[in-house]
Amino acid sequence: MPAPTSAVPSRATAAGVLPEQPLSGPLAPRVVALGGGHGLSQALAAWRRITTELTAVVTVADDGGSSGRIRREMPVLPPGDLRMALAALAGPAARHQELAVLLQHRLGGWGALAGHPVGNLLLTGLMEVHGGDTCRALDVLGELVGACGRVLPMAEVPLDLVARVESVDPDDPRRSRTIRGQVAIASTPGRVRDIRVEPADPAVAPEVTDAIAAADVVTLGPGSWYTSVLPHLLVPQLHAALAATSARVVVVLNLVPQAGETDGFSPEQHLEVLSAHLDGVAVHAVVADEHSVVDRRGLLSAVRGYGAELILAPVAEPDGAPRHDPARLAAALAAVAGAR
Repeated sequence: MPAPTSAVPSRATAAGVLPEQPLSGPLAPRVVALGGGHGLSQALAAWRRITTELTAVVTVADDGGSSGRIRREMPVLPPGDLRMALAALAGPAARHQELAVLLQHRLGGWGALAGHPVGNLLLTGLMEVHGGDTCRALDVLGELVGACGRVLPMAEVPLDLVARVESVDPDDPRRSRTIRGQVAIASTPGRVRDIRVEPADPAVAPEVTDAIAAADVVTLGPGSWYTSVLPHLLVPQLHAALAATSARVVVVLNLVPQAGETDGFSPEQHLEVLSAHLDGVAVHAVVADEHSVVDRRGLLSAVRGYGAELILAPVAEPDGAPRHDPARLAAALAAVAGAR
C-alpha cells in the first residue's frame, strides 16, 4: 500500500465514541462504503449509526441463485447485493422495517418464482420501468424503505469475475485453473491467486465517481476478499476515483479467512493481496478485531509499513460468531470518521 503523503503515525487505537444520534447536515462525515453481500450490509449497519451522509457502492458480479437467474433472463444488473444494501439502510419507522423484511423475503413453492426474494423482483421491475436506469430504480426503492443513505451499483453493466485458482493437491496435473463466475470461484477447491473483471473497463455511473470525490471517508471491506472487495479496484474508473479522492481510505479486515478464497490467510496476507491492487490508492487506516489477530505485533508492523493507522478493537459479535457486530464496528469506525 502506498503511504499517504501526510501519513498518520501508525499505532494501535482503541474504539472511538459514538454520537447519540447519527450526525446530519454539515457536521456529518460523507462516507462511501464499497463491497457486496453480507460484509457490506454489516458495514452499512455500522455506518448508519454515525452519519446520514452514506453511500453504498455495490458489486454487480453475482451470478448465482435468484440474481443469476434474473441476469441470464433479462438485460439488467443482478439485483441481490443491491437489495441487501437497501434493506440494511431501511429507515427505523415500523413501515420501513416491514418493507425491509418484505425485500428480503424469499417466495416459497416450487414454480418459476420459488426462491426469488421479493426485493429482487421489485428492483428488476423498477429497472425496467425506468428504462434500465439502475440508479433511478434504486433511489425510488430507497425512498419507499426510507433508506438512511443511497445505494449505487459499481458498474452500469453486469460483471463477470475470472480467477486463476491453484489446486491444493500436489499431484494434480492441472495445478492452476481459470475459473469464471462468482459462484464457481467461491465453490472451487483451491486458493485464488489472481482475479479480473470482464468487461475490463465497464461504464461507471457519474453518481458513483462524484460520491467518491466528495467523500470524507471511503471504506473497503469486510467481505469476500476476491469477489466483493478487490473488484472495486479492478474497474479502471473506480480505481482512478479512489486514487484521486482526498478521503481517508479505511480497510476493514475480515474476522476469519474465507474457505476457497483466502484459506489460511493471516490479516497481513489479506493486506498484501490488497496492496498488489492499490497502484496509487492510499490507505490511511486498517480496522481489525483485537480478538481475531494472532500476531498483533506483525499486523502493526505491516500497517506501519504502509503509513497507515491500525484501529484494533473488539468488533466481532460478543457471542463469538464470526460476524462483525454493527454497534462495536461503529465505535471503531467513529475513531476515523471525523478525522481527515
